[in-house]
Amino acid sequence: MSARLIAGAIAPLAFLAPMVLLLAQEQAKPGEQIFKDRCASCHTGAAESRAPSAEALRSRSPQAIIESLVNGAMRTQGSRMTGAERRLVAEFLAGRSVEGDVSGTTKGRCQGNGIQNTNTAADAWKAWSPAIDNTRFQPSPNAAIAAADIPKLTLRWTLGFPDASSAWAQPSVASGVVYVGSQNGTVYAVSANTGCIFWTFSAAGGVRTAIAIADDGVVYFGDTAANVYALDARAGTRRWVRSIESHPLARITGTPALHDGRLYVPTSSYEESQGADPQYACCTFRGSITALDAATGAVIWKTYTIPEEPRRRGTSTAGVPLWGPSGAAIWSAPTVDPRRGLLYVATGNQYSGPAHRASNAIVALDLKTGAVRWSKQVTPNDIYLTGCRPGNPNCPDANGPDVDFGSPPMLTRPGTGRDLIVVGQKSGIAFALDPDKNGEIVWEYRAGRGGVLGGIEWGSAADGERAYFAVSDITHPQPGGLHAVTLATGQRAWFAAPPPPACGSGRGCNAAQSAAVTVIPGAVFSGSNDGALRVYSTADGAILWEFDTNREFTTVNGVAARGASMIGPGPVIAGGMVFVNSGYGAFGGRPGNVLLAFGVP
Repeated sequence: MSARLIAGAIAPLAFLAPMVLLLAQEQAKPGEQIFKDRCASCHTGAAESRAPSAEALRSRSPQAIIESLVNGAMRTQGSRMTGAERRLVAEFLAGRSVEGDVSGTTKGRCQGNGIQNTNTAADAWKAWSPAIDNTRFQPSPNAAIAAADIPKLTLRWTLGFPDASSAWAQPSVASGVVYVGSQNGTVYAVSANTGCIFWTFSAAGGVRTAIAIADDGVVYFGDTAANVYALDARAGTRRWVRSIESHPLARITGTPALHDGRLYVPTSSYEESQGADPQYACCTFRGSITALDAATGAVIWKTYTIPEEPRRRGTSTAGVPLWGPSGAAIWSAPTVDPRRGLLYVATGNQYSGPAHRASNAIVALDLKTGAVRWSKQVTPNDIYLTGCRPGNPNCPDANGPDVDFGSPPMLTRPGTGRDLIVVGQKSGIAFALDPDKNGEIVWEYRAGRGGVLGGIEWGSAADGERAYFAVSDITHPQPGGLHAVTLATGQRAWFAAPPPPACGSGRGCNAAQSAAVTVIPGAVFSGSNDGALRVYSTADGAILWEFDTNREFTTVNGVAARGASMIGPGPVIAGGMVFVNSGYGAFGGRPGNVLLAFGVP
């Protein structure tokens, strides 16, 4: 990529500009220096700038500036900072301090000898799903909670995430330890029983992925700066770190898949939203999977979803280069199929043309080499940029419909003994594909209306007999609902309509069910945008139990925390406990920052 293109990718991202330049003779403080190094070149105080002045920002709280760096227009720059760096910049700009420490560990440290056992026994949920098939099904011995126990669930403890408006990373658990990342980049290892903190680690970007736990005492995850980490599970010390993508807007949202000594890491990006800026040279990011040696972090192979490198496709009316094809990001966890020696990934829409068959598709790659064995596209010509305005030369002639796959493919085996790849799409349609016939569609099921924030968003579940699809449709008048579909036939078994929102009414309060769902024998767990966690009977969809998270909590670590919208990560059930995050201050959700742990008395 040329220097001009890189500059074009970064320069238009300004939100906090312009800033008054610091006097050359003044000794820079840490926050000032970070601002100088990463922001000042765009924040010159030019009259034509649309951003607020430094004086105007003085009236903002440091928390509001941190919010801009994690969820707002500055999130791209913020994703390349550690939580400590974001805090320093915010404190410098606001002229006052943020309360508490950046890791949220002033209180709640464990006493004693720390983590003694890292052997992933039967109480484990080791990645996005308990198993590499990504069905999000936890068998009875591992769950240690029966459907009859569900009404007895009570809140045991809560953990607050500092400097966060979204609790966006799904926890993982093994040997009595919960591992979870956070929006400000802090990774925690806490006691499953009490929530006390064994250790923390600070990543270079926010951590949205679940933590993949190996049997040899190592944990793995990715961050929003496209780095992959391996940590010692006992001490939280770094084994290795690897940057897997040089594109300035790349990030990792899907949980890495660990199998047979290799770590398979997907990449997505912020470029879909940045392309809405007419001064941005759109677009050059391509989704990819990178296979790493789990022991060393060495790259074994890397495969782009779009094999062709972006080419110059012209110059926009704003005088900016146009590039393509781009997009086909991988938002979700890869699925491993050892029997066939394949890895399945689900891709998103394109950001710029020409149209490519790799977008909105399920792609099967060779586990050993990364070679594409087959690809099944279900929605062609879906080229989309967020927030396109009339006259923006980057925007495609027909923008969208933006119905990419955000959910991982599930490798299932119904009672017929025939394997199926089952996956939900933002179109509102669920598909069953035949892995032995190059992804041939076996059945389709319409669960929702679909759209930009609609359809099936972050993850479904399957228990061998049925698949369970929660519906977002967050922008529609009647969002939400949970569908149970017979795997063998694709026919509806039951539908549970959403109850009235637990949050009442108002902005961001509705019944959309965007979060991933989880199933154990007899019960399906589904979080909602209304802030409620509900458990449904697998027999008929009747609600067995619900918990309203829309309140403030007294946390183990003393961080002020509250629950709100449940979007993205799903509930984790292991060892007689249920762990779930609450709060998602973006994409139609309401902000929150809490991890909740439930158990049966």
